[in-house]
Amino acid sequence: MDCIFCSYLEKGSLITENEGAFAIYDNFPVTKGHALIIPKRHFSGYFDATSEEVISLDRLLREVKKVIDEKYHPDGYNIGINVGKAAGQTIFHLHIHLIPRYAGDVENPRGGIRKLMKPLVEYDG
Repeated sequence: MDCIFCSYLEKGSLITENEGAFAIYDNFPVTKGHALIIPKRHFSGYFDATSEEVISLDRLLREVKKVIDEKYHPDGYNIGINVGKAAGQTIFHLHIHLIPRYAGDVENPRGGIRKLMKPLVEYDG
């Protein structure tokens, strides 16, 4: 199997890891400090994760947030997972995006991830 994320375990530069997951900085970051939390076992989507893997991913997500807080001092975060081609997934090994946000990085951040594409429904939140 030729998977870019599986190969990181052998040769990549990791932020950190635990028994079930590892973290790297995104090669095409949306913002400064954009990181990916990736399970060590190869599978495609979040709903294929075992309960233990979900716990491991969550623990690492929180640990990497602390690293990013200390290094980049963001003002907020977006957390995202693309599941399936229709949702924009391009690498079919589960990965969680931890995207630091900074005051002023967009003109109006209201609505968060709802600003990533033309709205399917109007949101006045």
